[in-house]
Amino acid sequence: MASETNTTLIEARATTAGADKTLFNILLAISFCHLLNDTIQSVLPAIYPMLKTSFHLDFGQVGLIALTLQLTASLLQPLVGLHSDKYPQPYSLAIGMGITLAGLLALSMAPTYVTVLVAAGTVGIGSAVFHPESSRVARMASGGQHGLAQSLFQVGGNAGSALGPLLAAFVLTKGQSSIAWFSFLAIAGIMILTFIGTWAKNHRAAADAAKAKMSALYGGVTGSAHAAHRAGLPAAKIGVSMAILIALMFSKFFYLASISSYFTFYLMDKFHLSLQSAQLHLFIFLGAVAAGTFTGGPIGDRIGRKYVIWASILGVLPFTLLLPYVNLLWTTVLSIVIGMILASAFSAILVYAQDLVPGRVGMISGLFFGFAFGLGGVGAALLGKLADLTSLTFVYHVCAFLPAIGILTVFLPDLEPEAASRPRRA
Repeated sequence: MASETNTTLIEARATTAGADKTLFNILLAISFCHLLNDTIQSVLPAIYPMLKTSFHLDFGQVGLIALTLQLTASLLQPLVGLHSDKYPQPYSLAIGMGITLAGLLALSMAPTYVTVLVAAGTVGIGSAVFHPESSRVARMASGGQHGLAQSLFQVGGNAGSALGPLLAAFVLTKGQSSIAWFSFLAIAGIMILTFIGTWAKNHRAAADAAKAKMSALYGGVTGSAHAAHRAGLPAAKIGVSMAILIALMFSKFFYLASISSYFTFYLMDKFHLSLQSAQLHLFIFLGAVAAGTFTGGPIGDRIGRKYVIWASILGVLPFTLLLPYVNLLWTTVLSIVIGMILASAFSAILVYAQDLVPGRVGMISGLFFGFAFGLGGVGAALLGKLADLTSLTFVYHVCAFLPAIGILTVFLPDLEPEAASRPRRA
């Protein structure tokens, strides 16, 4: 009997040790699917000038397209995440990409402005289904390096956001119907996500079995000290911290909305660039965002998320203040600097929030991805109206002060980074 018990214990510990390994093949696969998903979504901002001309839209109506896309994603994501926390649905990843595919094809054939809004909303629904579970998969495959995993996952999305305008500049040469070419990306994503869904299902089953064995051997005591530490924070402190994180998200994504939705118009108006040249400048900015995304998570694993949030949000303020006053060359340089610095915040903010509320990965991921999309959509709509009433230059003057909200970081509690409390593995 003792031999049986020892064998069971060894097996359970081996399974647990396996879960501590960072599975880069899964992380890279889910990151690539994030790239495909966000490439498709970023096609919409890239074709706003085309839609504006084809359907005779004003900036407010252009902003409403962005609002429809982002709000359908933002309102549904927390609900999807909360549901998946209780009832994990690994194959929802492929289903979400399938919904995105349907919206994409509808957009390519939309005959009226109303049908464009419906198609944009369908793409948003697909994103709402995709993001919470994919973020959970990234955490499952992290091996404890949560910041690194989220950064890898996010860099795929940001690379896709940068790739979309570049592809749009060269692929959408025959107008709106050319959007259908992007359906091949969605089909590829569905196939990969079906494989990832199978892995996630098997991984979760193995982890649950190992947890049951350990619980039986140790009398049901399997909770982690780390989770207990997080649970020990006062509820009011957690609530205030979450409110601060949301305010920081507001500053980040409102500013990003001013660039991603209106940068092409700004460059065309102020510097008289062609549409294709302006789209290339947008690609450069979004490429800088993708490059900067990777830094925040790993650095946060080592020195703490709070320091990354400080540097990312408040640290970008001098550059945003300068942007409206410089020439084209320095506009390009500053957009790169701003994109790289500001992008490092999201992974740190997301993992910080997940550490505040352990055991609610799906809900927190859905909430923060939802806020990211929702704030971006609301920002695009409001800034579009403001541009109609004033000018795009005025919009950039106003948005330049948004990173000052980063001063609220001082009120966040200091959470010790997990990497600092565990020995390095060879």
